[in-house]
Amino acid sequence: MVIDGKVRLDELICDGLMVATPVGSTAYNLSAHGPILPLEAPLLALTPVSPFRPRRWRGALLPNKVSVEIIVLEPDKRPVNAVADHTEVKSVVRVEIAQSEDTTARILSDPDRSWSDRILAEQFSD
Repeated sequence: MVIDGKVRLDELICDGLMVATPVGSTAYNLSAHGPILPLEAPLLALTPVSPFRPRRWRGALLPNKVSVEIIVLEPDKRPVNAVADHTEVKSVVRVEIAQSEDTTARILSDPDRSWSDRILAEQFSD
């Protein structure tokens, strides 16, 4: 795995790898034991799904300006698919992930309970 052009992890064997924004950190990322990020945090959560090697690698928190490059070492032996939201690309050899600054979304919520309050409460629930 390459972060901003520097190799950070020579080999990762797992069922999947997620890069989650603060908004996405409370969904599938959370169910894979990834961290919940406050909405205002300029971070991305890098979360493995069922990591096998390195055995106890729990993921990383990255600045949201980095690019993450994943190079599939044995694409014929272990095919990899890349999925972003609802778009899937099969049998990839290399994937580069970076947060877009051009895309925005409006999130509607209860005026008496903000998203930030909900995320904070979720971090302390059982």
